[in-house]
Amino acid sequence: MDDQRYLYVSETDNSTVWRYEIGDKNGTLVAGGNGAGDGLNQLNTPYYIFVDQQQAVYVSDNSNHRIVKWNKGATT
Repeated sequence: MDDQRYLYVSETDNSTVWRYEIGDKNGTLVAGGNGAGDGLNQLNTPYYIFVDQQQAVYVSDNSNHRIVKWNKGATT
């Protein structure tokens, strides 16, 4: 959860990261969403998430052995 009370969830099976506001039933896609892969706009088994104060999302992209950064508002 970030300092603005958004909850971030990595969905490893779909290679995506979602952001939820408290009380929301539908999240906002913030990373991935282009199928599993090793492209710059893809994730493959995302695990851990870190969100900084500017709401940039850092994702441990497990199967690609890398850390990927998505800036707030970046298209996936």
